[in-house]
Amino acid sequence: MQKRLPQYLKRPIIDTEKTRNVRRILKTNCLNTVCENARCPNKNECYTNNTATFLIMGNACTRNCRYCNITCEKPEPLDKNEPEHIAKAVKELGLKYTVITSVTRDDLPDGGAEHFANCIYEIRRVSPETKIEILTPDFKNNKKALDKIINAHPDVFNHNIETVKELFKTIRPQGNYRTSLEVLKYIKQNSNITTKSGLMIGLGETFEQIKETLENLHRVNCDILTIGQYIQPSKAHLPVEKYYTLDEYEKLKELAASIGITRYQIGPLVRSSYNAASLA
Repeated sequence: MQKRLPQYLKRPIIDTEKTRNVRRILKTNCLNTVCENARCPNKNECYTNNTATFLIMGNACTRNCRYCNITCEKPEPLDKNEPEHIAKAVKELGLKYTVITSVTRDDLPDGGAEHFANCIYEIRRVSPETKIEILTPDFKNNKKALDKIINAHPDVFNHNIETVKELFKTIRPQGNYRTSLEVLKYIKQNSNITTKSGLMIGLGETFEQIKETLENLHRVNCDILTIGQYIQPSKAHLPVEKYYTLDEYEKLKELAASIGITRYQIGPLVRSSYNAASLA
């Protein structure tokens, strides 16, 4: 039996001139957003605040993570004009802080690292004051790919670990828990870029497993942490095992602080890029 969505996880539909303007700019520049493709519950709030998280390299993923609403199928070739279109949208939206994420592109030799870098370079060219956060796949821990990211020097490098070690193979069958930690470690050891990672909860993990994951993230000197509730996108995806209460989120904040993580957003509707500028 499907668990009922708690009231505190419901968000109203908002349709204003501001939200329509964001959609218009995205459509004009032929851009995807994770807000739409991953059915983010904060979409309308972010659009109202004149922002969106750009989804680059298409809207089809080469991996089939069992929590994710993005389609898994053969991707289209890269759009070489996409970095220019992203930068144009950033300028039109007047963004002081922007987040760029992507589908996973295991079909590309560098996993799309150069494309990420080109987006960063182009935004810096047309909007040099804008701070840039990128949320990337693991690039299979390809050091040459990670070096391309380091050389482009985003302000924040985010790679989500997503879940605890014990659930990784069920939830992210084509990923690897240790690889995700190694990617964050490599970026931190070879640059002064701020690192960030996020965790979904409600998939059957225990408090002790969450604690171990946060300790592992702290061990690789991850600077920023996000934790939010998993919400099942459709009946074809993994079911929710538990809806955490507001009191339990307070306990998770205490846990993060006790481990030594000083910058975090933890709450039911927290997502990787939600209010990202406030922690950078």
